[in-house]
Amino acid sequence: MTTNDSEIQLDTNTILGHPKGLFVCFATEMWERFSYYGMRALLILYLTKHWEFSDAKSYIIYGAYTSLVYIMPVFGGMLADRILGSRKAVTFGAILLVLGHTGMAFESSLQIFYLSLALIISGVGFLKPNISTMVGALYADGDPRRDPGFTIFYMGINIGAFTATLICGYLGEEIGWSYGFGAAGIGMLIGLMIFIWGQDYLEGHAEPTTNFYLEKKYGISYENWAYVSGLFMVICSWFLIQNQELVGNLLGGFGAICIAFWLGYSLLKCSPEERDRLIVVGILILFSLIFWALFEQAGSSLNILTDRGVDRTIMGWEVPASMFQSLNAFFIFTLAPIFAFMWLALAKRNIEPSTPLKFAIGIMFVGIGFLVLVFGMKSSSGVQTGVFWIMMIYLLHTIGELCLSPVGLSSVTKLSPKRIVGMMMGMWFFASAAGNFVAGLIARATASDEIGGGNAFDIIQKSAFMDVYTNVGLIALLVGIALALLSPFLKKGMHGIN
Repeated sequence: MTTNDSEIQLDTNTILGHPKGLFVCFATEMWERFSYYGMRALLILYLTKHWEFSDAKSYIIYGAYTSLVYIMPVFGGMLADRILGSRKAVTFGAILLVLGHTGMAFESSLQIFYLSLALIISGVGFLKPNISTMVGALYADGDPRRDPGFTIFYMGINIGAFTATLICGYLGEEIGWSYGFGAAGIGMLIGLMIFIWGQDYLEGHAEPTTNFYLEKKYGISYENWAYVSGLFMVICSWFLIQNQELVGNLLGGFGAICIAFWLGYSLLKCSPEERDRLIVVGILILFSLIFWALFEQAGSSLNILTDRGVDRTIMGWEVPASMFQSLNAFFIFTLAPIFAFMWLALAKRNIEPSTPLKFAIGIMFVGIGFLVLVFGMKSSSGVQTGVFWIMMIYLLHTIGELCLSPVGLSSVTKLSPKRIVGMMMGMWFFASAAGNFVAGLIARATASDEIGGGNAFDIIQKSAFMDVYTNVGLIALLVGIALALLSPFLKKGMHGIN
């Protein structure tokens, strides 16, 4: 198929002006995120209430789990780039996810719980980077629909997250943990079925780039070796989730390797223009780490604060704490169309903020969110904080996320050399991994030493939350301002790509 033929197909086979394959990816990712966020909404509460771990231990387990979820896409991206192609990688990842979420429905065995987490970690590793890469591949270079396409894709993510936190959160807290986790598993099964059904609409953009996967070593094809590697990832994840202290060491060592690869490839394997763009995307990835370290308090410390330190009674009903995590997703899919329209409108007038400036705005908004919540906590009488302030931090953090996350995904696919786009997408998720682990350390600073935490919440713990949130809020503002000052220089290095 020639380039012109490909462009004609992309133009004619569309829905709402976008390739049909976008909506296959949209639906698959929506249900995958349903399963992930449904489980995540319950996880910290499950650890403290069902397994009766201390707050501090629960935060570290949670941070290790969420960081591993974002480490594994580096390996999943590499295996897809070199061997499997995106379609096979996504299918394999979805199967692992179905198995993992099914296992979460069993409450009697701690080892089954750890194995289920390991399956989910590895499944996300294969699915997450490659379905995002798939979306980028549906658009030709310079196609102005790319950023709006990623925003639509991002809406699918958050529709799944919104419905999951409501359904799984309610079922898990009000009826039983297994019901909440089981609902998440059913959602992932639906996503797998949709992806298998809609593969033809990808029009060959998700297939291996070479026939290397057919070659054999020791009588086994490289494709099957890739699947064996996936099972090895499960074993490693199972071990690491039980030895959380090793995760930090892994992140440090692997981070150094990623930085060395990024710099080495930029200097030795790229043309001058490719080098500049790759350096820019690497810097943006490093700044995203700071954003995620602060933003990802939502599932850990902010979830505990909502459970114990917030008056959650609305119209006479005490809303389960996990259901408040739906606010982020609700704000995203209501605001995302506005942001998509806004970026296009500003682009037509040649006044659209550069990608680095959007990142800076996003980081500043996450800082403002923490400071607004602290103001609300100080102004609330007694120990309990009014529910309005929890809604405000989710709104402000969502605005920050819309300025950074979908824009970041798009920038990785635009600025990275095509031959390593899967690897760079993996590095984007590695930054999220490191951010999630740091998020666990930040959350631990707010922790109660009481075993299981219970429903205890006093003025001392409230003060600990306010101190931590004030510090991280101010740091985020300073980092955002610094990036805004740096953005003109980064824009120059992008060589016309915004």
